Amino acid sequence: MTDLVTARLILRPWSELDVKAVVGETRLPSWAADFPSEGDAVIAGVLLENPVWLSPSGHRLIIERATEEVVGSLGLFWPPSDGRVEIGYGVVPSRQGRGYASEATAALTAFALELDGVHTVHANVEPANPASARVLEKAGFTRYQSTDELIGYQRTAG
Repeated sequence: MTDLVTARLILRPWSELDVKAVVGETRLPSWAADFPSEGDAVIAGVLLENPVWLSPSGHRLIIERATEEVVGSLGLFWPPSDGRVEIGYGVVPSRQGRGYASEATAALTAFALELDGVHTVHANVEPANPASARVLEKAGFTRYQSTDELIGYQRTAG
């Protein structure tokens, strides 16, 4: 499976070893001290139950190139529905505020929009989470809908 490489990050698909280590709470030497977060553990559990999602168009680990440490994860919730696929992301607290989430989200979104059957990548954020909204805006997403509970963002091909 092909890694996606950005200026500061490597986005590597989860392996079976990664999933089993997170689920089994076995620390790997390549992890940042505060990886995995609660969200990473949830994703690992889902991947354990759905190994077919271990694919280049699924979930990836975020690796900081300078240290080679895993500092978060992000992923596409596959398969697309009517040409739309949802993205989710998270960076461990020790690496937040560095723009890693936006950099990773922009890269995975560009990758997704090149895949057959995908014309839109979208995400929802809670109004009480403006940092997540900024991640999406910096990654080229635009707001397209909102309710009291969620604000919808999307980025389309072209």
